[in-house]
Amino acid sequence: MGKRILVQRMGRGSPTFRSPSHLRVAPARYPPLTEHAVRGVVAELVHDPGRWVPLARIVLEDGREFYNVAVEGLRVGQEVEIGPGARPSLGNVLPLREIPEGTRICNIEIRPGDGGKLARSAGAAAVLIGKTRDKAIVQLPSGKQKLLPLTARATIGVPAGGGRIEKPLLKAGAAYHKWKVKARKWPRVRGVAMNAVSHPHGGGSHQSESKPTTVSRRAPPGRKVGHIAARRTGRKKGAH
Repeated sequence: MGKRILVQRMGRGSPTFRSPSHLRVAPARYPPLTEHAVRGVVAELVHDPGRWVPLARIVLEDGREFYNVAVEGLRVGQEVEIGPGARPSLGNVLPLREIPEGTRICNIEIRPGDGGKLARSAGAAAVLIGKTRDKAIVQLPSGKQKLLPLTARATIGVPAGGGRIEKPLLKAGAAYHKWKVKARKWPRVRGVAMNAVSHPHGGGSHQSESKPTTVSRRAPPGRKVGHIAARRTGRKKGAH
């Protein structure tokens, strides 16, 4: 009889694996849709633990405030505009219909009014590459092109913090604090490095799975590790 493996412990939802959401500052969401542009001022730039991109707290002229992804070059005290009729300048939020083609944008809505869903990570900017009669063609940071409604909103600019991954961690303590604020356990031990009692890939005279790692979709929880219900594994024929 073996031990509970890591994926089984994750499923229980104990504090070790739970997201430390109490550390979060606020969601980065646009205010509700408006018919005309609303002005606001960047009150402060704040660090949101675990997000890896700074947030801008924007206070609108009617007293409301919201948090948005801070773009490179945004400063405290800068005036921004949100909504139809806004100028396509750095930090402003406006519909894709009014953004010039070739502009780098971020925090893009998938459905108008959802508050922003795409290209929100540090340095992950999308590009508006074209428009049709009722859709905008946006190239995402992954290179994939996506059709979005022309009324969906986006922020002009590149999310700040793009050079984060260029700085080496140097020591395990830095990685500890990096993952402490995320919903991820660290360090994570490989199955092949465990004993046979602790994991289906464990045991043996050297670190190897020693058997095919494809498992059935209907495998029991203690066996369901590796390539779950894989359509294919290994290199494709002719691939170099």
